[in-house]
Amino acid sequence: MSDDADSGAGRLWGGRFEQGPAEAAWQLGVSTEFDRDLWRADLAGSRAHTQELLRIGVLDHDEAESMLEAIDRCAALFAEGRFPFEPTDEDLHGAIERWLVDELGDELGGKLRAGRSRNDQIASDLRLYLREACDRLRQQIGELQQALCAQAATHLDWIAPGYTHLQRGQPVLLSHHLLAYVWMFDRDAGRVVDARNRMDASVLGAGALAGTTLDLDPANYARDLGFGRVAENSMDAVSSRDFAVEFLAAGAILAVHLSRLAEEIVLWSSAEFGFASLADAYSTGSSIMPQKRNPDVAELVRGKAGRVVGDLVALLTVLKGLPLTYDRDLQEDKEPVFDTVRTLELVLPAISGAVGSLTFDRERLEAAAGGGFSLATDLAEELVRRGVPFREAHEVVGRLVRQAEERGGDLDVLDPSEIAAAHRALDRSAADLLDVRDAVERRRASFATASDRVREQLRRAQEAAAANAGH
Repeated sequence: MSDDADSGAGRLWGGRFEQGPAEAAWQLGVSTEFDRDLWRADLAGSRAHTQELLRIGVLDHDEAESMLEAIDRCAALFAEGRFPFEPTDEDLHGAIERWLVDELGDELGGKLRAGRSRNDQIASDLRLYLREACDRLRQQIGELQQALCAQAATHLDWIAPGYTHLQRGQPVLLSHHLLAYVWMFDRDAGRVVDARNRMDASVLGAGALAGTTLDLDPANYARDLGFGRVAENSMDAVSSRDFAVEFLAAGAILAVHLSRLAEEIVLWSSAEFGFASLADAYSTGSSIMPQKRNPDVAELVRGKAGRVVGDLVALLTVLKGLPLTYDRDLQEDKEPVFDTVRTLELVLPAISGAVGSLTFDRERLEAAAGGGFSLATDLAEELVRRGVPFREAHEVVGRLVRQAEERGGDLDVLDPSEIAAAHRALDRSAADLLDVRDAVERRRASFATASDRVREQLRRAQEAAAANAGH
């Protein structure tokens, strides 16, 4: 440990200690490598705190003006990547205070700490940081929704196979399939907004845990920092991290949804499916096989989901046994949050671009939509309309499927007379049901896949996407 560290430089504590921390202990506790990401939030809080210290008379007008000017100079250094961190800086807060003392002198630089603690500082910083991150992520989610809507609009009347258990189930419109993801991501955007709303409470003035004897007004901090309200309880204010957990939970669900979309892109672009291909800009080749065209962007998006889910589990595990109020374990709150924000902000533009670059094969999609006995349910439901119990109808159509399989084809290999002979309620007209496009158009419920319903849905999806992208 250096002499500076032994004497307490760069630390916000130490007066009651005769000796600085051991090197190993110091290295365990240093957080400047990651908490520096909070510099904007920390300096915003320092500006608000300066105004409060001026109001209660701890700073006079000239001192406050000098302090605010120094904070602006400090912000410029961070923005330019030139802030001079020292090996003796324990965390971002200590580094900034050390710089202000160097810049303004001990007497003025040391006054900014009055009435605040690292406990309420970090809780405030993280809320401010996440509030902005939520806004950015909502916009990026909206842009992904817009890419999906654009593809849905371009391929509005294209037929595609719908799957359950990765087996062909029933025909749908390709646009209907794509819009399913728009609504999935719309819920993700809603969860981000909900998390933002719950974290929108100011905590400055809570101090270490019980508030302060200085006449600081929490409502002034809330106003200056743009918070919608003040936290209700000072102990909860400094120790709660459920706002961060909620954000990570929203991020983890979003990452899982992104992974599901990415998986479909991987499947669709394979030779086995052949439904779509990615543009060169979103594909890669092989180092040894010259013919390869790999959907690496989609695979990377799929892979990133694991780390985002891990970030949520990491913070939940940190919090599960902590007594009130602040515990140093809470230093572990930041890295999962930063990692999730960085990962999602990396992934969302990439998958949006990949979606926009997709080129679909209409003939292959439509051929697959009519295969795999995808119209068997239509035939069973026709029997229901003719008064046959569904249990019986299911058995009747199942026997027809087996009969067609034995001939090596789908239901359309059966003669209309054979279909009519399968049950007394059937006649030759039942064979007319075995048309893929008609089958799609027969599904006319408000959320179903008939083309006019999908057009109505697309309009709503475009409005939702625009609201998130522009918010």
